Amino acid sequence: MERQRRRGTQAVTIREVAARAGVSSMTVSRVINKDDKVNENTRAMVEAAIRELNYTPNPAARRLAGSEVLRIGLLYSNPSSAYLSEFLVGALDESSREGHQLVVEKCAGTAKATASVTRLLAGGVNAFILPPPLCESKPILTMLEEANVIAVAVATGRPNPHLPTIRIDNYAASKQMTEHLIGLGHRRLGFIKGNKNQSASDMRLHGFLDACAEAGIAEADILTEQGQYDYASGLEAAEKLLTAEPRPTAIFAANDDMAAATISVAHRLHLDVPNDLSVAGFDDTLIATTVWPPLTTIRQPIAAMGKAAVVALATAMRNRWQPGRSGSSDGPEQKLLAYKLVKRESTIPVE
Repeated sequence: MERQRRRGTQAVTIREVAARAGVSSMTVSRVINKDDKVNENTRAMVEAAIRELNYTPNPAARRLAGSEVLRIGLLYSNPSSAYLSEFLVGALDESSREGHQLVVEKCAGTAKATASVTRLLAGGVNAFILPPPLCESKPILTMLEEANVIAVAVATGRPNPHLPTIRIDNYAASKQMTEHLIGLGHRRLGFIKGNKNQSASDMRLHGFLDACAEAGIAEADILTEQGQYDYASGLEAAEKLLTAEPRPTAIFAANDDMAAATISVAHRLHLDVPNDLSVAGFDDTLIATTVWPPLTTIRQPIAAMGKAAVVALATAMRNRWQPGRSGSSDGPEQKLLAYKLVKRESTIPVE
């Protein structure tokens, strides 16, 4: 009965298969792609879920329709597992829906990233998704251009005229969050910066600083500390900000992991959030609603960005856009997605 109902409704997604099998979407993808590293019991559960839900990627149908099936390499080195999880859901859902193959590679450092690109190219990968910071890695971009392989840059701070780009306006989002905190009456503000080698970090910092300047906040009341987008660096940065004299009444962290770490440090120092300290984050990943109090944050459409990246690659392949070309009507797509300021219990007006 369930299969019959499914035939008359929308297609089953890889996320539904993962939920039925009790595994991650990435594990389902590995089973579909015949990855021999998957445990046999896990493989059996996934295959059973695929049968029960009548899930069919059906790349053959795409070939008959004249569409080219992509074998996509997704390279990542983002330290936030919550960010990666959401991004993968979007990319996997769209890839499986359209019959593309998605190969995920963890790359810590340029040497491992270049080795991964070399191996994936030799294995037949013909398109790449590059989340930050790899979307701005000159060695990686040069390798792909020389190999004449299409790639899409995701979550970069600035548009790339040589690549399809999927991003939000990091500057405007950061500025809006800072204006929200100032509107609550906060006049001594802390900011935890993201990875200094990423343009999105730069945009978020400048949005914060410009909002403070426009509000007439004194430079002495603007405190910044360097983070790396991971929880550990957030702990270290928050410790410095919250032991300053006088300490800030609000801290805005460049991602949710570092904002969650700030709440942890505040609790350890016996500061009540939000009565003694307002805390804001960026991304609206799962951790934003699992910490207490839940975070006021910027919602970045991470899963939608993963989906849009796959669509952009398929469009580029269909139009036969070539790496390195710009300035033409059929040049790389520049897609700017909407963000949203989400207000929760971690920020309140200053009394």
